[in-house]
Amino acid sequence: MKISIKNISGKNQGELETKFAMIENGKGTQAVHDTVTAYRAAQRSGTACTKTAGEVAGTNKKPWKQKGTGRARAGSFQSPLWVGGGVVFGPKPRDFSKTISKKTKQLALRKALSERLKLGDILIVDDLKLASHKTKDFVKVINALDLDGTTLVVSNGEENKNLTLAARNICGVTLTTSDSLNTYDVLRPDKLLFTKSAFENVEARLNKE
Repeated sequence: MKISIKNISGKNQGELETKFAMIENGKGTQAVHDTVTAYRAAQRSGTACTKTAGEVAGTNKKPWKQKGTGRARAGSFQSPLWVGGGVVFGPKPRDFSKTISKKTKQLALRKALSERLKLGDILIVDDLKLASHKTKDFVKVINALDLDGTTLVVSNGEENKNLTLAARNICGVTLTTSDSLNTYDVLRPDKLLFTKSAFENVEARLNKE
C-alpha cells in the first residue's frame, strides 16, 4: 500500500510504500481486543481498600447487655450493620494487570495500523521541525494538513523541544514516540500524524520476528 508524504505546509513530497504485512481479513480482531483490555486494566491503580469488622477501630465491649433492654442483640460496635462498622466483601488492594504475549501485541498493532491505513486516518510528513515553540505555528501545520478532531502525533523519539512546547496547549493533540506506540494509541484518536522516520521505525518493529 502506498501512502502520500506531505510537508508541514500540506504539499505532496512523494509516496511511501508500506513495508510490513498488512492484515486484509478478520484475523487479529481478538488480539486487538485482548491487548486493549490488558492495556486498560494495567492503568488501574488497584488501591481501593475498605476495612473489615476485624480492622476498624472499636472495643470488645457489648453495646448493651444481652437481655432486658427490648432491643435486638448486639455484640460489637464493629458490626457491618452499624455506621462506622466494617464492610462486608469490600474491595482490597489488587493487581489488575493481564499477561499478553509479544506475538499477540505485535499482531494487534499490525491489525490496528492496517485498519487505520485503509480508512485513510494516517498522515505522514517528511519532518516536523518547527521554527519556534509557539502554539500558533503548530496550529498552522494542523490546518494545512486538515487534521480535524483528536490527533496523535508520532515522532521518532529524538528531542524536539519546539514541537513539545507548541503542541502541549492544543486540546485534542497528544504526542508519543514510535518506540512507545501501542494498539490503544492507534485506535483512540481520530487521526494519526507520523513523521517519515517514525513510521519507518514502527514498520521495523512490526517486521521483527
